[in-house]
Amino acid sequence: MNTTIRTRLSPALRGGLLALVAAVLFGLSTPLVQRFGAGVGAFTTAALLYAGAALVALLLRRPTQREAQLRRTDLPRLLAMAASGAVIGPVALAWGLQRTSGSSASLMLTCEAVFTAVLAWRWFGETMDRRVVGAVLLLLAGGALLVVEQGLAGQVQLLGLLAVALATAAWGVDNTLSRGVADRDPGQVVWAKAMLGSGATVVLALLSREALPGATAALALVAVGATGYGLSLRFYLLAQRTFGAARTGSVFAFAPFIGAAGAFALGERSASALMAVGGGLMVLGVLLHLMERHSHAHAHEALEHEHAHSHDDEHHLHTHQPMPDGAHSHWHTHAPLQHEHPHVPDAHHRHRH
Repeated sequence: MNTTIRTRLSPALRGGLLALVAAVLFGLSTPLVQRFGAGVGAFTTAALLYAGAALVALLLRRPTQREAQLRRTDLPRLLAMAASGAVIGPVALAWGLQRTSGSSASLMLTCEAVFTAVLAWRWFGETMDRRVVGAVLLLLAGGALLVVEQGLAGQVQLLGLLAVALATAAWGVDNTLSRGVADRDPGQVVWAKAMLGSGATVVLALLSREALPGATAALALVAVGATGYGLSLRFYLLAQRTFGAARTGSVFAFAPFIGAAGAFALGERSASALMAVGGGLMVLGVLLHLMERHSHAHAHEALEHEHAHSHDDEHHLHTHQPMPDGAHSHWHTHAPLQHEHPHVPDAHHRHRH
């Protein structure tokens, strides 16, 4: 993406589009995990998924001068992210998918947005204005209608859905924790989290004496992990960088509808009027985020940090000799500044309202 195009996109639109791409990749992964993970142990499934995520992170590594690198002090956060997002989340989802339909499991994932938005509000103090609250409520209402539709059809098994709900809670914690490393190299973050999660689930699979999967199933799950967990997480982190944790999580809630559509394409024929209404409410919720325009006069205090940045965003006013072309990363200082422009709760806009 060139500089001219980047400056024309509002932070809300740019972050929303990145979150939508992440949602599409992750949403499609759910019915695929159910299909290729049939008969495969939950720990083994999680290990293969995050092995794929680690592989894609290695392939997409960027030059060190373009992104801020992980630090030793990030390790506790990475361990917590791996435990919640790369162990508890995928294991609970894999277990639940073997006990409920792909469409109902996909739709239950809507709950992830609730956990993410509430935790971002409580932990990071991100604003929850009426538009954001309205978007979350629309997404919740849509997801509730879709889950009710599955329950009325007699296809929902309670234990499977409870396991999927546990996965959404774990990923909500993971999403919120990842805000603290959103300014680091997303490739490094994905690789570190994936390696930690894959290593832990391999050990758990061996301790549980799970049977080895066939070559076809193993390769398919690695491929699904590369796109639905590796690439998806990369886009998710980039969205958080410009969009904030709560808003990224709410737009990411579109993933359940995508997953339900993917399940339908793979042979599940459970569409109904309730599903159409629920999906429509979710679309409206996403559109509320994409149309967000939050602007007011605000003050920036002096700040020192490191992250990938360019000099066309009204905030990075320091100079270079010569001036680098495009995004680059180094430790830099922000002088106090007061101005007004559209903004979202990114690394430079964490003021209270």
